Amino acid sequence: METVLNGACLEPIAVHDFSEKILEQLVHFHVMKLSGGFFLWVGSSPVLSNLALAVSSKYDSMPLSALVLGDTSDTTPSSLAQRLTKKTKKQVFVSYNLPMTDSNLALLVENRIKKEMEIHPDKF
Repeated sequence: METVLNGACLEPIAVHDFSEKILEQLVHFHVMKLSGGFFLWVGSSPVLSNLALAVSSKYDSMPLSALVLGDTSDTTPSSLAQRLTKKTKKQVFVSYNLPMTDSNLALLVENRIKKEMEIHPDKF
């Protein structure tokens, strides 16, 4: 059911959760589908240590990104948000809350997200 506010249709926020064991670590994914984009939280414990935002730009093929919250030396959330925006053409918020103990972990996590997007495109 859509709500109309000042002539604009507002979709309800839809929530989608999934988990997977990746490199012996249980990783949880929480997606909130928003009007025109989505919020993605990735982590193994209930922490929000960072938040990045990426949006498409008509001036550049690479989406623009900004770290709204967190350590600026960790580029993982911003980079992931950019790649997901490029793939979906939507505004993407990402909170990535996993330790950088294994360089393969971020790649495997991103691949799992893309797999979920293929299985459930309506959730993103």
